[in-house]
Amino acid sequence: MASTLRSIGGSAIRRSLLSSTRPSSSSSLSLLISNSSRTTPSTPARFQRMTLSTQPYNQCLYTPLAEYDPEVQTIIEDETYRQFSGLELIASENLTSLAVMEANGSILTNKYSEGLPGARYYGGNEHIDKLEILCQQRALKAFRLDPQVWGVNVQPYSGSTANFATFTALIDPQDRIMGLGLPDGGHLTHGFYTAKRKISASSIYFQSFPYNINPDSKLIDYEYLEKTAKVFKPKILICGASAYPRDWDYHRLRKIADDQGAFLMMDMAHISGLVAGQVQNNPFEQCDIVTTTTHKTLRGPRAGLIFFRKDKDSTIESRINNAVFPACQGGPHNNTIAAIAVALKQAADPSFQEYAQAVIENSQALAARLVELGYDLQTGGSDNHLVLWDLRPIGLTGSKVEKICDLCHITINKNAVSGDTSAQVPGGVRLGSQP
Repeated sequence: MASTLRSIGGSAIRRSLLSSTRPSSSSSLSLLISNSSRTTPSTPARFQRMTLSTQPYNQCLYTPLAEYDPEVQTIIEDETYRQFSGLELIASENLTSLAVMEANGSILTNKYSEGLPGARYYGGNEHIDKLEILCQQRALKAFRLDPQVWGVNVQPYSGSTANFATFTALIDPQDRIMGLGLPDGGHLTHGFYTAKRKISASSIYFQSFPYNINPDSKLIDYEYLEKTAKVFKPKILICGASAYPRDWDYHRLRKIADDQGAFLMMDMAHISGLVAGQVQNNPFEQCDIVTTTTHKTLRGPRAGLIFFRKDKDSTIESRINNAVFPACQGGPHNNTIAAIAVALKQAADPSFQEYAQAVIENSQALAARLVELGYDLQTGGSDNHLVLWDLRPIGLTGSKVEKICDLCHITINKNAVSGDTSAQVPGGVRLGSQP
């Protein structure tokens, strides 16, 4: 196994790492940690000259983290060192930019702003309104969308919240949804349940039924999906996955959805950055709803977005917005929305396409090397940022390989492969090339 890891690392992934010698807390590594108490050239002079309160209960407001809480500071420094001294290959994570982290740690965290721009339940939101509108504009621009056709809600706290809010907006409780089964690469929020109990809230409040991959090719079985949809008659057909290394046939999915009068929803959480970088098929050409997280291949903070096509249904915008707030969550996290806006500006830059292409090339190089070494990959390769490695033929579990890689400073995650019955001791690992 060790020789395999050395071979993979040498041929498929090029990474600049920090020295293996652990730096002190005062070294340059600590500069990676955002310190919100430090003033910058952009900080208004009135704040730089702020007189500190003499009241003891206010002193903590102006005390830097390292001074006030060295325990938390040390943990942050330790995690910073861990991330930058090894290979981070978890497909659902990424390394975000300093600008994104600065926005995420800004004073915007202080403001409460339930509602939408121009219609808040609190005063003092004139700057927050500008920020949210800017974020919406950048979201549409990053994915090259016509604002007359598409709208977007940028308030969801996560991809899971975005998905559940979408279901809440479009259908009634106990209506039917269909998504890719979890053991075949689908996501929990697409209606996952077991024979013993319903796991996800989406399976508790809605009736769900999975479609599957072909047992031989490990690709989406569109014929089976079409036949099953005719029987189950879902009101929402969900595409998108958590561990599916191939692209999607949106034209075929559109036809299947139309035949049943269903909404077609794409959860592009894993591949949104690749869609923005134009190296994946475009879900916006066929789908009614597109949801995503913002922290995977998009390289932003941890949050969610809901894109909705509004030219065919004049009520869908208000339904989505009301489902996000007040139905599913409270006031938006404005510091996170600022960080999303920064990440979306980066995603709209032409250089982001080069990044997305490099992600694909690295993933395919990694897959090719594993196959060359005689290992089994689900689907035999990859079209996106992730590789799903089936370890069962060599008698290993994903849990064991995850632990071995941890000891080698390579961070991966155990993952179910087709045919697995245990999520805790699965037969595979998932590798990502996006950091």
